Parts: sequence; structure tokens; C-alpha cells
Amino acid sequence: SPRKRTTSQSKAGPPLLRTSKRTIYTAGRPPWYNETGTPFKEAFVIELVGRSASGKTTVANKIIEALDVPWVVLLSMDCFYKVLNKEQQELAAHNEYNFDHPDAFDFDLLISVLRKLKKGKSVKVPVYDFTTHSRRKEWKTIYGANVVVFEGILSFANKELLKLLDMKVFVDTDSDIRLVRRLQRDIMERGRDIVGVIKQYNKFVKPAFEQYIEPTVQVADIVVPRGGENFVALDLIVQHVHSQLEKREITVRAALASAHQGQPLPKSLSVLESTPQVRGMHTIIRNKDTTRDEFTLLSARPCPAPLPPPSAILPDEPVTVETPQGTVYEGKRFHRQRITGVSILRAGETMEQALTAVCKDIRLGKILIQTNHDTGEPELHYLRLPKEISEDYVILMDSTVSTGAAAMMAVRVLLDHDVHEEKIFLLSLLMAEMGVHSVAYAFPRVRIITTAVDKRVSEEFHIIPGIGNFGDRYFGTDAPSAWCESESMDY
Repeated sequence: SPRKRTTSQSKAGPPLLRTSKRTIYTAGRPPWYNETGTPFKEAFVIELVGRSASGKTTVANKIIEALDVPWVVLLSMDCFYKVLNKEQQELAAHNEYNFDHPDAFDFDLLISVLRKLKKGKSVKVPVYDFTTHSRRKEWKTIYGANVVVFEGILSFANKELLKLLDMKVFVDTDSDIRLVRRLQRDIMERGRDIVGVIKQYNKFVKPAFEQYIEPTVQVADIVVPRGGENFVALDLIVQHVHSQLEKREITVRAALASAHQGQPLPKSLSVLESTPQVRGMHTIIRNKDTTRDEFTLLSARPCPAPLPPPSAILPDEPVTVETPQGTVYEGKRFHRQRITGVSILRAGETMEQALTAVCKDIRLGKILIQTNHDTGEPELHYLRLPKEISEDYVILMDSTVSTGAAAMMAVRVLLDHDVHEEKIFLLSLLMAEMGVHSVAYAFPRVRIITTAVDKRVSEEFHIIPGIGNFGDRYFGTDAPSAWCESESMDY
């Protein structure tokens, strides 16, 4: 049976997350930025407007299912009702507050959220509780939209909001059907009584449609009669969106391979001194005959990882202390600013033990980026970042960096979550010159720290001489020739 799909729409893909109960599938998000690291591809925004209970949400879900593309976000205008004061709360409790008037919506917040979504930024969206007429304390975080399907009753009534819409759809349904739907929804889902629902409909909903919504049908690009039952209209919408997405495709890795050749290594790069310990470590992990046990044992130690002490990366301040001998020592200490470690799965995860050995109270996050074997481009499949990461110093970990495509995507993800570029440190055991240049050119304020830099990258983008596939050697796996599909679940 076909698997269900939620916000990440895709065809059957490789298994990404395995638990004791399920296997989770999703398609990856391709690059949304160019080789300079600058966001280039904006999300495509489809707006669905129509009368109350006209079937906008149903149409939105059917469009999402038919699009079958990764990273689709469904955004509802209902989330952006204003916070009511005590007097307005009392009116709402007696069905006397007009929720269908433009003044009932926080358009400033809505426009800000939609603008950030179009630019690929991470946003927080309020969650509205219709039973209490208030916003819940927990806001929903949305990130990484290729397509935003936005539905609401008054979206066309705001000129600033109209500028952000790429496709405007008006959903129309028979008035009797809409009234029945509204009765069912408000009574069953929102705890209203039939008298109050009809009163509100006649006093506010119907007049608001005639005054604010019906006149805006002229700005629509397409009108969809009969809502979700109009498969011809839905097919036209999907075809148009696919054609627009094809025009916005970006190739990053190929551009990186031909850029920055012959350039000197950047000043943002720090290479650990080639001590006998570091040289010996490289001799072992580069040797193809090294056993997996020896490889993992060496890789798990804190010493091979290029991890500086916190004082080397955090801002410090002078401090005077008294020694046990009663004399004064002029020293330094770093500000108690939070540090977060983020590993690029799966090889970067092997560096977490070394990081936690140096920074005891560090928070950890994970980003899964894999190469699409058909396009050769990196794809973002999964991320889990700690809350309020934007104020942290972030240590980004990946065991090897060849072209820098995955590292660039990871840095871009952090920037999209409002992490400051100068607070990001990319740590790697081994890097290729190409990868160093790629990251440094796109993000010159990111500090790059490694134990060695190799000069060449093969046509298959492997570091030469390199250490092979670090993840396969560490975990004892072979690169699969083809993905096999088993139980599939939502993600």
C-alpha cells in the first residue's frame, strides 16, 4: 500500500532513521543556495483563498500529495489570529467577536514569517487554540520549504502579502455545502453550539465574505470550483508548480570543482602541527590494511580530533588570581558562553566523544546530508538542533571534507537558524584543498580546523591520498549499490 506523506513529500527513498518499531523514509532537500553560500532559490508560495469551509485545507493537502516533491510546508492563516484582550475574550465567548475581519489577524507577524520562509530561514509559527481563543505557549518551528502551500480567507486583502505570493488560487464551493461543513467543524472540533455557529455565520462570516473576500477573486490566477473534487484544476496547478521548480534547480558541486584552483589557503584555516603523534595517527588511519578495531579505537580517542580548548575559541577576559604561595598571577578566562556541537551524520558523529571529553557540558545536534547518486548534489535529509542555538558558539564536525559541498550545506543550515557566522567552527580530521576553499570562499568568517590538508580530489570526489570512506571503515559497512525498501513510515 502507498505510504502516507506529511510535510516531506517524496518518492520511495533510502532508509534514513531506524528505530525498534519503524523505518523512516524521506527525500532530501537539494541546495537552495549557490557556490557563494548565498540563498538563491526562494520557496514557491501557493496561496489558497476562499469562503469559510470552502475546502481550502482539503485542496491544499491534495496539491501537496500530487506535487510529490521534498520539503513542502502547509501554513494556515488561522495560526495568525491576534491575541485577544479580556474584553475581546468575553465577546468571543458569546460569538460576538468578528474573526472574519482583517483586523482579527496579525498581518505583520504573518508577512514576517512568510518572508523568512521564502528565503529559506527557520521560523516559529504560533499555534492558535480555537476552544480558548488564544495562542498556545508552544510555537511550531518550520524550516526548509521548497514549496509553501498557504491557505486563509483574507490573504488577498493585504497588498504586502500579495507581493510574496507566486501563485494565487481561489477555492469556491456551494454555500449550502460550506454551511454544513462549518457546522460540523465548529461543533465537533471547536466545542461550539449550533445556535452560536449560525449566529456567527449570519452576523460576521457571510458579510465579511461579501465585503472583503469576494471582490478579491479578480486577483486570483486560477479559480477552483467544487474545491477538492476538481481534479482537472488541481492537475493544472501541480503541472505549473513542477515547471517553476525545474527552472529554479541549482547545481553546486560541479561549480565547486572548477572554482578556486591554484589559490593560496585561506587565513581562516588552522592546521594542527604535524607532531609525531598526529603523523602516527595519520599513518594508521590512512593504511588500507588497518583493521576496523584498530581504526575505531584510534578514532574514538580524544587526541586525534582537532579539538581546541574552549579558551581558544571563546572570547576571554583578563583575570587576576592568587596562587597558593600568596603571589599574584595575571591570567585569562573565557566568558561562560554556551557551546553546541553539531555532527554531520554519519561520520561526523564519531567525533562527538572527543568533543564531550574536552567540553563537558556541551549540547549536541545532528544534521544528515547525503549525496544524490543521480545528480551528484548534496541533499539535506534530517536535522535536530538544540533550542535557541542562535546565541551559541557552534562546533561543526565532519571527519573528512572533500569538495566541501556537505559542509557548506551544514553551515547554511546553521545560518538559516540565525547562528552567527563568526561563531561557527568547522572541525575535520582531513580536508582537501578544494573543500577548504569552498567553505572559506562562501563563508569567510567560519573558522576551519583540521589535522591535515590533501591537495587532490578524484573525479569521484574522493580525497587523494585520503583515508577512504571514513564512515564505512568506522562502522564496518560497505557503500550500498542499490537501496532496498522495507516498511515505510511518515516523517
